[in-house]
Amino acid sequence: MTTPTARRPPSDRATSWLRHRLGRAIVLAYAAALLLPGPGLWLRRTHVLSLGAPGDLPLPTAQILLSLVLFSAGLQVPVRALGTLLRHPTALLAGLVLHLAIPLLAIPAVAFLLHQTPDADGGSGLITAMILIVAMPVAAGATVWTGKGDGDQPTMVGLVLASTLLSPLTIPLIISALQPLLSGEYAHTLARTGHPTHGGFALVGVVLPCATGILLRLALPAPWLTRAIAVVVPVALAGSLLLTYVNASGVLGTFLARPRPLLLAAALAAATLVCLLSFALGHGAARLLRLEDPAASSLTLACGMNNSSASAVLLTTTLPDKPHLLLPVLAYGLLQKTAASRVVSRRTGPSAGPGPRRPCGH
Repeated sequence: MTTPTARRPPSDRATSWLRHRLGRAIVLAYAAALLLPGPGLWLRRTHVLSLGAPGDLPLPTAQILLSLVLFSAGLQVPVRALGTLLRHPTALLAGLVLHLAIPLLAIPAVAFLLHQTPDADGGSGLITAMILIVAMPVAAGATVWTGKGDGDQPTMVGLVLASTLLSPLTIPLIISALQPLLSGEYAHTLARTGHPTHGGFALVGVVLPCATGILLRLALPAPWLTRAIAVVVPVALAGSLLLTYVNASGVLGTFLARPRPLLLAAALAAATLVCLLSFALGHGAARLLRLEDPAASSLTLACGMNNSSASAVLLTTTLPDKPHLLLPVLAYGLLQKTAASRVVSRRTGPSAGPGPRRPCGH
């Protein structure tokens, strides 16, 4: 028997309320960054907490918020549901291959188009931003969209976990492969970022928080885990919105003070092209492999949804003097959610029905 909404704990009601209004909340976060960027700009700076004799402790707000979001995602991963996926790994293996292949297909196309523009550096700045987007692992938020669309949750969880755990290897690999498309300082900066010794961001900033959440889920007794999720999830959702505001404040306020319509148009075009190609390649691969509808939906979402928050943090860290390069990151974040909504609505719409696909993952 389902517990009435009125009797649910306040934290559960708050989480449900925020999740159902997440799209509008993100728009409000962008609006706040546009109209009131000051607090966000202050939060973007690394602050220092004095500990006396032991020394000072740096507090990079954006990285802390990203770690909180990833820790929450790991805490909610149903690890024991992965047994079925390991017996039918077609969608998982296809997703991992596409995760490496899509950047190598999409970014050169964007680079070719941007090199035709009159930009002094041939669009290298925007290309750098797009590379850092597609190099990131599958967004943990893709599991939420999978749930909304009745997709194959074990497949999506496996893709999020595998791409995250492999990110210390795949991020430098993708960056090194695409770095020759750039020129000038961007090429040198990205080369340093793609060096194996700089895989520390992926390890510490992406893998470690997510893995900590997973291990804590496995270690906690069920009642304690329920309480932990009830506290952590709403806090992480609020942290995700705050991170969106902080990232957006770095560019929207500056853009409003000095509008650059051509830059905005190029950023939107680049983000749109990469987003559409990613979702289309995922959808095409699912049809080619004749996956059943739930697994096909999960594969499509995983191919198009990258962790744009992590790419924004990495971009801010590596190129702090180029806040305008966050424009394509912000645009991609909105576009991938819009595309995910289309995938989900097509899956759950009145015309949706079981297709003539071979079972996989069940």
